[in-house]
Amino acid sequence: MKKIRSAVDHIPLGIIVVLCVTLGLAPFNPPHVIEKLSMLAGGNLVKAIDWLDLFLHGTPWLLLILKIIALAAKKTGKPEAKD
Repeated sequence: MKKIRSAVDHIPLGIIVVLCVTLGLAPFNPPHVIEKLSMLAGGNLVKAIDWLDLFLHGTPWLLLILKIIALAAKKTGKPEAKD
């Protein structure tokens, strides 16, 4: 877990936001990640290309969530979790 946190700490928040706006939402009408999440919820995400799309378009959002959690933990002064 420390390796993931260290990696996320080294990525600037602005870069992650740009990734979310570009790769995370492309194509923009409708956002591809929303389409893939609805396919996942409906049980229609069966092809390998669909899983790859979900991974590629979802990774920036996952990074953003991890970055926000890391920033919140630093702000509150919580100690890091031990492995």
